[in-house]
Amino acid sequence: MASIRSKLMASTMRVTMKKMLGRSGNVEKERASLNRMSGLMASRKPGQSTNIGGVPGEWQHCASGDALRTILYLHGGGYALGGPDSHRDLVGSIVDAAQAKALILDYRLGPETPFPGAVDDAVAGYKGLLDEGELPEKIFLAGDSAGGGLTAAALVAIKDAGLAMPAGGVCLSPWADLTFAGRSMHTKALSDAMLSKETLAWMGDLYLAGQDASHPLASPIFADLSGLPPLLIQVGGDEVLLDDALRLHEAAKAAGVDSTLEVWDGMMHVWHLMAKIIPEGKLAIKAMADFMAQHAP
Repeated sequence: MASIRSKLMASTMRVTMKKMLGRSGNVEKERASLNRMSGLMASRKPGQSTNIGGVPGEWQHCASGDALRTILYLHGGGYALGGPDSHRDLVGSIVDAAQAKALILDYRLGPETPFPGAVDDAVAGYKGLLDEGELPEKIFLAGDSAGGGLTAAALVAIKDAGLAMPAGGVCLSPWADLTFAGRSMHTKALSDAMLSKETLAWMGDLYLAGQDASHPLASPIFADLSGLPPLLIQVGGDEVLLDDALRLHEAAKAAGVDSTLEVWDGMMHVWHLMAKIIPEGKLAIKAMADFMAQHAP
């Protein structure tokens, strides 16, 4: 059950976030707004800027000790918003828990670069890590929201490219179906504190630019997931994207993938972002760290 503090936070977020996300209809304003909101709670300092595989990004390192694992982190933001500035604190919390280093990939966004630009960049970033000597069995792909769906799509593209597969993938509140076929898009519309179908549809249109939303690399629930490495999928019980996570897990299991699904009762979309405030955020990140330690000791 969600803690009292978590319920209060979700109630506050429910009032504020839906009034803010996507309301302007202007992508530049929305990007600035997301970074501004993220900055209010930010404490992590910017890491080393880099360019790997032709894609820019930022490194974040665990606060103490040597990094035992490498994470290619694909940020959320509906394929139109977000970047290292918006996700630095979240990724910092993850690398500290997982004794890892992470490359926050600053992949190209829509509408400037529509689908499949984000997938292409994710694969290029992963190949760049391999080219720089990173061991695939020590690499994890991870991402939240659109980045969670992108994680699954990138793993499929990596497999199709014949590259060595990473140790695993972590999908946090993944947006895995851009056709909006999941029932929770409607049944959780009132309980979701952050997202709505309308907001997602606006961002999806920016990314797809008229292309087929059911393409397997846009909506990986329709992809051939066989041959993928172990997956950890975490989702909040109050999310419109709940069914995206459930269906991605079901498709992965049906394809023979070692997939673990965690549905966190009462949690909102990517509650991990509030790990400094609510215990469930810390616990979910610890579960991620345990998953990584299991599959890349």
